[in-house]
Amino acid sequence: MIRYIFSALLLLLASSTYAQNIQELEKRNGFKDIELGSMADSVKGSKVKKEFKEKDLYPAKLYTVEHPDYEKIGEVRVKEIELKSYKDLIYEIKVLTDKDPRLMKALESLFGKADYDMKNQLYFWKSDRIILKFKATGKNFLELEYSSPVVRNMMKDDKEQKVDDIANDL
Repeated sequence: MIRYIFSALLLLLASSTYAQNIQELEKRNGFKDIELGSMADSVKGSKVKKEFKEKDLYPAKLYTVEHPDYEKIGEVRVKEIELKSYKDLIYEIKVLTDKDPRLMKALESLFGKADYDMKNQLYFWKSDRIILKFKATGKNFLELEYSSPVVRNMMKDDKEQKVDDIANDL
């Protein structure tokens, strides 16, 4: 009986720890002070690189970010930061850094153990509001990709609304 109670408490403790870590990811909602869902032109040092269509459907903008506040993560050098926006709302943040194993350890200490996607060879943390992907890019770099399911759903809803508008106009 005591074994069952101990097992139940251990399971409860593990699930609450997992929830706290995901809450930390949601609380941060992006990279440093660049938050998903915020206005792209309000980010320090952001410049429009190009306008494009995401998946050939959604009008989007690609920004590059260069600012001293974003040059390092601790001691790890940041090579490049790119933002993607839809209706000027950031839905994706890509951060390219030098390869350093301390980065993964820091992420796991903040957000808990990551899940691994064998097909795409990447680690990820996921909630309803944010997805963080972590992978090696080439021999010397690591990539952090923050994405917002909320803004992506807004993109899909806008597309469906356009289809409904066309159908109603017939």
